[in-house]
Amino acid sequence: MSNIIQTYQLTKTIDGKEIVKDVNLHVKKGEIYGFLGPNGAGKTTVMKMITNLWKPTAGTVALFGEELTPTSYEVLKRMGSVIEFPCFYDHMSGKENLQLHCEYMGYYMPDSVDKTLAMLGLSEAAKKSVKKYSLGMKQRLGIARAILCRPELLVLDEPTNGLDPAGMKQIRDLLQMLCTEYGMTILISSHILSEVESIADTIGVIHHGMMRKEISMKEISEMNTEYIALDVEDIKKAAYVLAEQMNLNNFKVFDAHNIRIYDDKITTMELSKVLTENEVDICAIGRKSERLEDYFLKLTEETV
Repeated sequence: MSNIIQTYQLTKTIDGKEIVKDVNLHVKKGEIYGFLGPNGAGKTTVMKMITNLWKPTAGTVALFGEELTPTSYEVLKRMGSVIEFPCFYDHMSGKENLQLHCEYMGYYMPDSVDKTLAMLGLSEAAKKSVKKYSLGMKQRLGIARAILCRPELLVLDEPTNGLDPAGMKQIRDLLQMLCTEYGMTILISSHILSEVESIADTIGVIHHGMMRKEISMKEISEMNTEYIALDVEDIKKAAYVLAEQMNLNNFKVFDAHNIRIYDDKITTMELSKVLTENEVDICAIGRKSERLEDYFLKLTEETV
């Protein structure tokens, strides 16, 4: 499967500080790629270089197999994007803004504007001036503009910002539909891991400006580790009982009340019995498995 986006040692230095360094990112044709990282990790900086808004200090970006240059106009026409907060002509209506975009792009498909507004739930607000739009409506209008000309590649930086849970689900369903029915390749960044987990085929984790890992969601699900989640009142006493009374060493204390036990030989019933006998008050206990959030935290904690 060919790479629609490929970066090689992508680096950006601003005011003498390296914001991102040697980032190698690979987005395959027809997939949804979730780009993850804590705030300030470098996600938006990488996306700005991929969309040609910023020029790299070093390294290269290739789109559709072609190296990106300041004159890559035809390649960029094949991409739709929303980076940070979308900007519009506020005195114009949402529909007029999209019509203007079609003219700018040379895209004249009958009913495309009305259909796209409907896809984003903006039909009733189509003739309203954008200055009267809420933050969430502007975010949806930005996505509408990005997909309006049916690009082959969609780059979205935090597309669910300002949306309520229903709006987030709408965007999630829309992205899955665009990928499966229209064959769009989608690069999406988000700080909401559960949103990415539900739609992404592949994730890339960036931290402190460096790519920590690229991995498929299938690989993550196959490596899922089961554990017993234990919520107790006295964490020190519980840890002492686990180590000294039960001879367990494969466990991790997460905070003032929560422990995870990674020993598959111990049962929750046996664990409850021993802790209760040693007067450890249990608030909750249950067997669980690690998900994307756990994997993400492992990767980012390693470099803190």
